[in-house]
Amino acid sequence: MTDLTHDEPTRTGRRPAWVSHWFNPVTVALLVGTAVVAALGVAGVPGMQGWQPALRGGLALMFLIAASGRLGPQRAGLIAMVPPRLPRPDLIVAATGVLEVAGAIGLWIPPLERVAAVCLALLLVAVFPANVRAARAGIRVGDDPATPLVPRTIEQVVYVACCLAVALG
Repeated sequence: MTDLTHDEPTRTGRRPAWVSHWFNPVTVALLVGTAVVAALGVAGVPGMQGWQPALRGGLALMFLIAASGRLGPQRAGLIAMVPPRLPRPDLIVAATGVLEVAGAIGLWIPPLERVAAVCLALLLVAVFPANVRAARAGIRVGDDPATPLVPRTIEQVVYVACCLAVALG
């Protein structure tokens, strides 16, 4: 497992490895989306006040960014992550992208927001074995190195907790 306490450079040579593990585009999208919607709430935009809309905004952006990876240069790495016992990993990756987009949209439809949040939490749990496989096998996703299992597990727990906070709100 990678030691995240030292300043190992990443592919850019500018950031320590731990920064890449904790501040990846998906995590940044969660933080930025939450902050933007919270700012809109503070500015008085109707329907944006409170922590729930802010967190829904962060989750929606996070899942849209994650879904975009299913179509881009990360696709091959994501397909390689799928456990080999599952058939058609290409379709599984595509299906998870479609489900992520549907869930992100559902978070903003009042009658569906709680159901969408639960479904997204379940999706995160369902895809976690692929993350474990990637961490153990060192599978790269795009240009990024495999995220070690401990940071990836912590991220996943945070993402699921955010979904459940919206669902149970």
